[in-house]
Amino acid sequence: MPEITGTTSPVSIAHRGAILVITVNRPDKLNALNAATLDALHAAFDAAAEDGSVRVVVLTGAGTKAFVAGADIAEMNSLTPVQGRDFSLRGTRMMRRVERMPKPVIAMVNGFALGGGLELAMCCHLRIASDAAKVGQPEINLGLIPGFGGTQRLLRLAGRAATFELCLTGAPIDATRALQLGIVNRVVPAAELETETMKLAEQLANAAPLALRGMIDCINIGGECGLEEGLEYESAQFGLVFSTQDMREGTAAFLERRKPVFKGE
Repeated sequence: MPEITGTTSPVSIAHRGAILVITVNRPDKLNALNAATLDALHAAFDAAAEDGSVRVVVLTGAGTKAFVAGADIAEMNSLTPVQGRDFSLRGTRMMRRVERMPKPVIAMVNGFALGGGLELAMCCHLRIASDAAKVGQPEINLGLIPGFGGTQRLLRLAGRAATFELCLTGAPIDATRALQLGIVNRVVPAAELETETMKLAEQLANAAPLALRGMIDCINIGGECGLEEGLEYESAQFGLVFSTQDMREGTAAFLERRKPVFKGE
């Protein structure tokens, strides 16, 4: 991984060409999400969305044990009901920001992704997991329920049966079962996780940025509305990309049997 800057922050940022690597940087706490970390992540994704040099974001956790092992229990233990709701809304807003990013976001799940960690991974557009990773929603063991969208995104990714199982029992599952359930997109050996993730990120970084944005918008909108509305939105987005130079470049390159060069214009 490239050199990390801002190591005093709970979130570290590193540039690798057109790929931005955002790392939850609390390895001594298994990268648990506290309020400061949620705010730092929100700010990092805001900046990535506005940075024209960034085409893809990779999100991961520091160290080898955890992507994010959950929310910070020590911080939550003393919260009042109102503070608990506000903490949930804080996390939900941040994860909604990730989900609605106009650029692809890949979760590189390098270890435990439990509770808030799984919720954070699920709001990313793609998830690549180490074969040593474990995922789950163990909130029931703490007398809690998922608070950052876990019941809703897990339901949409894996269906009712899997969502009931993971939430009601709190038992974690391994990466292979997570793949079978559709919670992650790919599982790779731990030693190859970074290489395979960056390979996918490079592929997306070389794709047409405005077309990627249109597809992300269509999938997000279509997942929240009826079929007719989703189809109408897709047709509108399809027409819109005909105004881009990238579409002209891509179709010309196909006809000329050469590799396209997309500029996001």
